[in-house]
Amino acid sequence: MMQNAQVHQVVIIGGGFGGLYAAKALRRASVRVTLVDKRNFHLFQPLLYQVATGGVSPGDIAYPLRSVFARDAHFSVIMAEASDIDVSQRTVILRDGSLTYDTLIIATGASHQYFGHDEWAQTAPGLKTIEDALEIRRRIFLAFELAEREPDPEKRRALLTFVIIGGGPTGVELAGTLGELTHRTLKNHFRAIDPAEAHIFLLEGAERILLAFPSDLSAKAAAALTHVGVTVRPRTLVTDMRDNTVTMCSGEAIENLQARTILWTAGVKASVMGEVLAKHTGVTLDRAGRVPVEPNLTIPGHPEIFVIGDLAHFAHQDGKPLPGVAAVAIQQGRYVGELISQRLQKKDLTPFRYHDKGNLAIIGRNAGVADFGRWHVHGFLAWILWLFVHIYYLIGFDNKLLVLFQWAWNYITRKRGAQLITGKDA
Repeated sequence: MMQNAQVHQVVIIGGGFGGLYAAKALRRASVRVTLVDKRNFHLFQPLLYQVATGGVSPGDIAYPLRSVFARDAHFSVIMAEASDIDVSQRTVILRDGSLTYDTLIIATGASHQYFGHDEWAQTAPGLKTIEDALEIRRRIFLAFELAEREPDPEKRRALLTFVIIGGGPTGVELAGTLGELTHRTLKNHFRAIDPAEAHIFLLEGAERILLAFPSDLSAKAAAALTHVGVTVRPRTLVTDMRDNTVTMCSGEAIENLQARTILWTAGVKASVMGEVLAKHTGVTLDRAGRVPVEPNLTIPGHPEIFVIGDLAHFAHQDGKPLPGVAAVAIQQGRYVGELISQRLQKKDLTPFRYHDKGNLAIIGRNAGVADFGRWHVHGFLAWILWLFVHIYYLIGFDNKLLVLFQWAWNYITRKRGAQLITGKDA
C-alpha cells in the first residue's frame, strides 16, 4: 500500500482505548495516521458483562471507528490483522498487505489467560469480545430454558448452578448482575422453576475478592454479593473442569461442583504481538507476555516504537507494573499522541506518569464500591458514580443516550431488554 513519504507516517495497531485515544490526540498534528484493527469498531469492554447478562445490546457499547474519524482527512482506518513487523524496514506486515511507518504505536491489548489449561476455554469462556459476551448470554439464558423443562432434580440443579472463576472487577460485576438477574429480574418469568433457586458461586484464589481495592471495600463487595444470592469463595483454586464439573481446592479440601454454566474472569495474557516484538527487538517479556517499556513508553533501543495499554509493562512509578485497566490505556494513548506531536517540533515531554483517579466496581442494583485513595465509597453513591463514569467514556453521543435510557428503563422496570438466545444450538 503506497503512502505519502513526505508526511510523517504514524501507524497505530489496535482500536481499543489506547489506540483510539492516541489517534484522537494526533488530530491536530502534521502527520498521516493509519489505524489498523481486525474489527471495524471500538468496543467499550468494561460494559461487556452488561451484554452478557442481557442488560444492553452489543451495538450500545460499540462504535464504528470510521465514524470517529470521518471528518479527519489525514486519518485512515483499515480493517486488517497485523501479523508481523519488519523493524529494520519500518514495515507492519498484514495478513493481506503491508504498511510502512515512521512511528509505530502498538496497542493490541490482552486475551484470556488459562494458566496452562487452554483446554478449559471451551468449557469456561472468558469475556473480552462481543462474541464472548453473546456466547455467555446464550449459555445463561439457555440454562433457565432447559431447567424449565428438566424433570430430574439433580440435572435441574446443575442447570441452575453458575460458577464464575476470578474475583476481580469483571468477575464481581458479572456475579452481582447475575445475582440481580436470577433473584429479581426473572421473577415470575417461569412456571416450573424459580430462578431465585439458582446457585451462583464466585471463586477467587486470593484471600479476598477485589484484591486491588482496600480490604474494607472488598468486604463490602462480598456482603453486597451475598445479599443478591452469590456465594463468595476466596482462597479457592480451580484444579480441573470437565463434563460440567468444576474441581476446586480450598486448603486441603477438594470439592467437585456440578454446573452447566462456568465462566472465566481469572486472568489475562498479553496479545501475541508481544512475542513478535520480542523476536525482532530482543526485548524480554514478563510472565504475562507484556513488553517492558521505557519511561516514555517506547521499546528500549527503538524510540520509534511505542507500546501502550494492556500490552505494556510500565513499572517506573513505584516499581509495580500499572494495571490493565481502561484508564491506564487512555492516559498512555493521550501521552503518546502528544509526545509524537512534540517530537515533530523538536521538543520532548517529561516521562509518562499515570494519575490514578480511583477504582470502581458495581455489584447489582444500587450497590457498588469506589476507591479514591483516602476516600472509600460504597452502596448507592458508588453505583451512581460508576454509572456516570462509564457513560462519560462511551464513544459516540448516540451510544451515551442509548445506554443511559436503557439503564434508566431497566432500573424503573427491573427488566433487561436484551435477553435473546442466539448462536449455535444447545
